Amino acid sequence: MSDPSIVIKALGENLQSGAHVRNVYGEPVTAQGRTIIPVAKVMYGYGAGSGGASAGRESLPAGQGGGGGGGVRAIPVGALEISQAGTRFVRLWDAKRAGVALGAAFLFGALLGRFRCRR
Repeated sequence: MSDPSIVIKALGENLQSGAHVRNVYGEPVTAQGRTIIPVAKVMYGYGAGSGGASAGRESLPAGQGGGGGGGVRAIPVGALEISQAGTRFVRLWDAKRAGVALGAAFLFGALLGRFRCRR
């Protein structure tokens, strides 16, 4: 079994080698006097553990164990648009804003339905 500190150190080195600005910003695309740079939200998750059964417990055999894993998730969030007029960020999707709009539409519909029923 590997020493837990070695496993954690290896995971940390993997994270450092994989965390680059190119994971967040895509390759620029230029067309019609504009440069578009895709932007993503990137999340990393790593975990490791080790252990063994206690020699004093009859129900579990004495032994050792260990494991680790990790993952990466990238979600497109928008793009930077660079032109003669300036630079702006264009958001692809805003879940909070969409949720508020959906809630407001539902509330408006419920109030309108209630008002019509009273007439």
